[in-house]
Amino acid sequence: MNQLQLTAQISQVYPLRYTPAGLPAMDVLLAHSSQVTDAGTPRQISLSLRAVAFGTNAEALAKASLDVEWGFIGFLGMSRNGKGVVFHIQDIHRT
Repeated sequence: MNQLQLTAQISQVYPLRYTPAGLPAMDVLLAHSSQVTDAGTPRQISLSLRAVAFGTNAEALAKASLDVEWGFIGFLGMSRNGKGVVFHIQDIHRT
């Protein structure tokens, strides 16, 4: 199963665009920072992840505040150019 649940801040927003079918699309960069326990040892995690949302989720992201914690659920896929991973957001909510 390919499902990702992530709490992150929106660190960069790209202009709202539309697919050839007329569906709203929004590209963003998400920033996550937390502490996890790995093999019994605390570990600080920081990452940036490219993400995309379509439809009403894209419209919600266009209005979302930066530097606020958001909860995201979605799946991972390849980028349009085939280089790298993109998080496809299917649900967004304020944490």
